[in-house]
Amino acid sequence: MNRIIDKQQFSEKVFKLVVEAPLIAKSRKAGNFVIVKASENSERIPLTIAQADKEKGTITLVIQEVGFSTTKICKMNAGDYLADVVGPLGKPTEIKNYGTVVCAGGGVGTAPLLPIVEALKKAGNRVITVIAGRSKELIILEKEMQEYSDEVIIMTDDGSYGEKGLVTQGIEKVINREKVDKCFAIGPAIMMKFVCLLTKKYEIPTDVSLNTIMVDGTGMCGACRVTVGGKTKFVCVDGPEFDGHEVDFDEMMMRLRAYKPAEAEEMQMLGEEKQDEGRDAQWRADLRKAVKPKERMQIPRVEMPELPATYRAHSLREEVNQGLNKEQAQKEAARCLDCANPGCVKGCPVSIDIPGFIKNIERGEFGEAARTLKRTSSLPAVCGRVCPQEKQCEAGCIHIKTGGKAVAIGYLERFAADYERESGHSELPKCKPSNGIKVAAVGSGPSSLSFAGDMAKNGYSVTVFEALHEIGGVLKYGIPEFRLPNKIVDAEIENLRKIGVEFVKDCIVGKTISVEQLEADGYKAVFVGSGAGLPRFMNIPGENYINILSSNEYLTRVNLMDASDKESATPVPFGKHVLVVGGGNTAMDSVRTALRLGAESATIVYRRSENEMPARKEEVKHAKEEGVKFLTLHNPIEYLADENGKVKAVKLQKMELGEPDASGRRSPIAIPGAIETLDVDLVIVSIGVRPNPIIPHSVSGIEISAKGTIVTDENMRSARKELYAGGDIVRGGATVILAMGDGRKAAKAADEALQEK
Repeated sequence: MNRIIDKQQFSEKVFKLVVEAPLIAKSRKAGNFVIVKASENSERIPLTIAQADKEKGTITLVIQEVGFSTTKICKMNAGDYLADVVGPLGKPTEIKNYGTVVCAGGGVGTAPLLPIVEALKKAGNRVITVIAGRSKELIILEKEMQEYSDEVIIMTDDGSYGEKGLVTQGIEKVINREKVDKCFAIGPAIMMKFVCLLTKKYEIPTDVSLNTIMVDGTGMCGACRVTVGGKTKFVCVDGPEFDGHEVDFDEMMMRLRAYKPAEAEEMQMLGEEKQDEGRDAQWRADLRKAVKPKERMQIPRVEMPELPATYRAHSLREEVNQGLNKEQAQKEAARCLDCANPGCVKGCPVSIDIPGFIKNIERGEFGEAARTLKRTSSLPAVCGRVCPQEKQCEAGCIHIKTGGKAVAIGYLERFAADYERESGHSELPKCKPSNGIKVAAVGSGPSSLSFAGDMAKNGYSVTVFEALHEIGGVLKYGIPEFRLPNKIVDAEIENLRKIGVEFVKDCIVGKTISVEQLEADGYKAVFVGSGAGLPRFMNIPGENYINILSSNEYLTRVNLMDASDKESATPVPFGKHVLVVGGGNTAMDSVRTALRLGAESATIVYRRSENEMPARKEEVKHAKEEGVKFLTLHNPIEYLADENGKVKAVKLQKMELGEPDASGRRSPIAIPGAIETLDVDLVIVSIGVRPNPIIPHSVSGIEISAKGTIVTDENMRSARKELYAGGDIVRGGATVILAMGDGRKAAKAADEALQEK
C-alpha cells in the first residue's frame, strides 16, 4: 500500500505519481481528493485524484513543487512509499448533462480537471477545455484532454504554445461564439477568481475546486474554512467544489498566505541542502578542520571481520567477509584526507565520487553515502565485494604514496550499500521522464546491467535479454556465494527493475532472436555484453580425460545449478585431490569451492611466481588460510588416466622466470628435465576464456578482431552504428568494474547519438 508504482516528470517542477491504493481507486469519484504524507514527520497535504485504475488498484496524482512538502514528495521515486494516503475525501463533482460546458484548467489544476472532463463527456455534454500555463513547459495532459473534449484550447502567457493570452481570454472566445451552459475552473486561486468574475458577467454558472490549507482533512480541525455566500464552509467536507460566484476569494488568498514565512524558511533550508554538496560544502570543510591530516594518517587501516578459516572452508553459501560495523566504517572513513585532486577517483573505471561518499560515512550520513555511490554505479554492493580496489582506486590513494596503507575504499563502499539495503529505506536513483525510446542489452552481466541502469536513468525503455535461466550473468554463475551472495546480486537487479528495466530470460540473441529483429521491433540501440564464455585449454596430452573440467563448467554447475547437492539433477565430480590450473580470481574461486565440496587436498598450480598472480591479494590470502596449497613455477604438460578414462595424475614441468613478456610479466621458462608427477582425481582448468562467438557470427556490419572480440571505438560503438559492446566480448577478459565502465561509456554515447536524431 502507498507504494509509488510509476513517476513521470511533466516539466521542471511538475510530476505525475501513480500510487498503489486499491481501496481508494475503487471508491473514488470525479472531484475527490486524498490527504498525503511524504514521511512520518511530514505535514498532511491535499491532492486531487487525477485518475484511478480500479483493475490495477492505483490512483494518479499530479504534483507541483511549490513548497517544502510538495518538493519532498516530488523527490520520491518509483518503489518508494508514501507514509500515508487517506481518502477519497470531499464531495464528488455533480455530473449531469448541462449542455455546452467550458472546463478551464490552470497549471497543475489541469490534472484534477481531467476526470471531470471525462465524466462530463460521458454524460452527453459538449465539452470545450481551456488549458492555460505561463509557458509551453507548464501545459500538461493535453493528449488526455483531447480524448474526452470536443475542443481543446491552449493558452500560454508568453505565447510559446497555442494562443498567447490568459485563460480568461480563451474562455471569453468561446462565450462570444456560442452559448455556454456551465463552467468548471480549477487552478491557482487568483486564476479561479478572475474566471468567476468573467462568467458572472455573462451569468454562466461556475463551479470551482478549492485547494486550501488542511490539517486532518476529515472535518475535525477547521483549518480549511472559507466563506461561501456569506457563510463559513469547510472545504474538506463541504467541498472541495463550490459555486465560484459565492466564494470570497480575497479572504481565501489571505489565509493561504498565513504560512508563507515558515514555508520560505523551510525552502531556504532545502535550498541549502541542495547546495550542500561537493568538496566546498561547509560540512566537508568542517570535517577536514576537525582532524589534522597528520592525525588522519596515523589511524591504522581497519581489518575486515571474517568467518574463521577452519569453519568457512566447509561452508559454501556463507560469505567470508562479514562487513564493517558503523564504528569501524566511520573510523576508517576518517583516514580519508578528502584530497583536492583525488587519485582514487582517477583510478575508478566508473568515476565514483569516492571522497564524497566516504566523507558522508565519516559524518554518519550513511544513506547519503549510498546515494552518492548510486549516482554513477548501478552495482555498489557488488563492486564493494569483488572489484580489485588495490589495483584501481586504492592504488591512487595518497596513503600509498607516503608509504602507508590505502583507505579501505572497497570495504566502505560495501558498508554504505549494505547499510542502505538492510535499513529498509533504499532510495532509487533519480530518473528523467520517459522518452519512449526503446534500447536493448544482450546479456545480464555487469557491463549490460551498468548500461541498462544508466539508460533507464536517462528516460529510456530498457530490455535486457539473458540466455540463461537466471539474471546476473557472471555475477551469478561465475562468482561463488561465499564471495558474492546471490541475495546481493538479486537486490541490485531488483533496484534496476524498480526504475523500469525489463528482463527477458531464456532468450539467446543471435539464435532465439536476431539483432536485426530487435531493430525491426523498434529498439534504437543495442548493447552487447554477452561475455567471453568459451574456456581456453592447454591442448596437452590427456586433457580430455574424464573429470578434467573448465572453471566455467565447474562454477556454473555449482553456482547456478546447485550441483553442490549430491542429489542435484546437474551433478559435478566431488574430487578428493583437486588441482586447479591458473592464478586468477576464477582459479581462486574454483579451488576454494572444491575445498567446500569436501576435497582433502586442493592445490593451485601456476607457471609463474605468486608475485605475478593476477588474483586479488585478498583472495590468495583467504585461500591460503583455508588450506589451499600453492605450486608456483609449475606447469601441467600431460594428464594420466585410470582404466575408466578418469584422470588420476598430472605431470608438472618446473619453471623459472625469464625476461618480461609483452604484458610486462616475466616469462616462464621450462627447466630441462625437471618434471614431477602429482596424484589428482579432479582437475579444473582456469587459464582464461575466449569471446562468445554467437553475436559476432550472427551480426553483419561489425568488425571482429583476430581474437574473436567485437571491435569498438573509444565510446564502445561498433562499426554498425546502432550496436555498442563492452566487457569480455570487447576486452577478451575484464574485471567487473572495467565491464561496468564499458557499459557506462556506451550508455553515454548511445544517449548522445539518440538525442541528436
